[in-house]
Amino acid sequence: MKPVIALIGRPNVGKSTLFNRLTRSRDALVADLPGLTRDRHYGEGRVGERPFLVIDTGGFEPVAKEGIMHEMAKQTKQAVAEADVVVFIVDGRQGLTPHDKTITDFLRKSGRSVMLVVNKAEGMKYTSVTADFYELGLGDPYVISAAHGDGVTDLVEEMVDIAFAQRPPELEEPEPNVRGIRIAIVGRPNVGKSTLVNTLLGEDRVIAFDMPGTTRDSIEIPFEREGKHYSLIDTAGIRRRGKVFEAIEKFSVVKTLQSVSEANVVLLLLDAQQDISEQDAHIAGFILESGRALVVGVNKWDGLQSDRRDEIKMDIERKLNFLTFAKFHFISALKSTGIGPLMKSIDAAYEAAMCNLSTPKLTRALIEAVEHQQPKRKGSIRPKLRYAHQGGQNPPIIVIHGNALEAIGDVYKRYLEKHFRETFSLTGTPLRIEMRSGKNPFDKSK
Repeated sequence: MKPVIALIGRPNVGKSTLFNRLTRSRDALVADLPGLTRDRHYGEGRVGERPFLVIDTGGFEPVAKEGIMHEMAKQTKQAVAEADVVVFIVDGRQGLTPHDKTITDFLRKSGRSVMLVVNKAEGMKYTSVTADFYELGLGDPYVISAAHGDGVTDLVEEMVDIAFAQRPPELEEPEPNVRGIRIAIVGRPNVGKSTLVNTLLGEDRVIAFDMPGTTRDSIEIPFEREGKHYSLIDTAGIRRRGKVFEAIEKFSVVKTLQSVSEANVVLLLLDAQQDISEQDAHIAGFILESGRALVVGVNKWDGLQSDRRDEIKMDIERKLNFLTFAKFHFISALKSTGIGPLMKSIDAAYEAAMCNLSTPKLTRALIEAVEHQQPKRKGSIRPKLRYAHQGGQNPPIIVIHGNALEAIGDVYKRYLEKHFRETFSLTGTPLRIEMRSGKNPFDKSK
């Protein structure tokens, strides 16, 4: 097991900035706004040949009794329980606060090794920036600037030394880092994305709160189910463009769209207790354009009357009729119903997106399609489709070669797409057709 280092502190002291430095990534969302991080965010860092895990946490309110701050505190306390070393970050420009003293009392009772780090100290003298913090009784503070990198190298080396002293490396071979199928769960706010993540994991891994916009960053979580490896990506809800006012929400939407582009399969979650909206269709359209494999889950299906269920199904057929290739599942994330078939469809969609289609089989399927229905003439020219081969995966791309293929319209391309999809059982993934015409050696026109 790699040693674990947890970053905790008040809101907006620079935990996510330091997390990105330690992991040499931009995985954590960073902005000059308090309360941006809410869930536990894991990353991997390395000093020389020594790897370690880092946990980024939200602003810590140990005494919070209810609301979103209470849920964030539960996440932070779990991170402290998992950690070998806790890096307690304070703000050197604000100085010591009563809040810092409350966190110190909690850490002292936790029994973990604690390193006190004074951040945002660029341009300040060590003695002046650290004087107040000796009152906490946590030893000599480390003075850094996470944003500028000042003092971070020395901090990391000391931090890793302490972490490895707490948990010496094991002698057996390390387990390979299996990422598995990357599943991005997307949808409008408050449709139950985080609840579904927690249901699949069997624990309260992310904050599921009855308030739109609870999730702000994209959180990637590896897990195993029935011997198969997956990576779940819980994303922020996407509102209609005119409804996005806060800068935080704009950052969150960008991270969600990036997660869609980087996923193998996207699970679009809809709310059965609300009508299918124009925004649902926009999100589905973006997934389709990105070429990701897609499974649709209609959540909160439990407790609906039969007539309401019929209305929702008719609404889906009318507004999402361009998703005929995708499987729809009616589930309840809270009650854990319909989860098994949903995961089977995700596996099938991934297999279809990553399929390998041989050139002879594709060409035979192309010939069968042309024999059943030839493309229309364009004037005196009839396009000739000669052979086909695969040009890519996720989504599968079928490249068709022939003559005068520029004369083939979208209707015939859709016919070919349907034929290929039925022939090779490509359910759950978009399919792209590319036409490449051969050059006429007798055409001397420029």
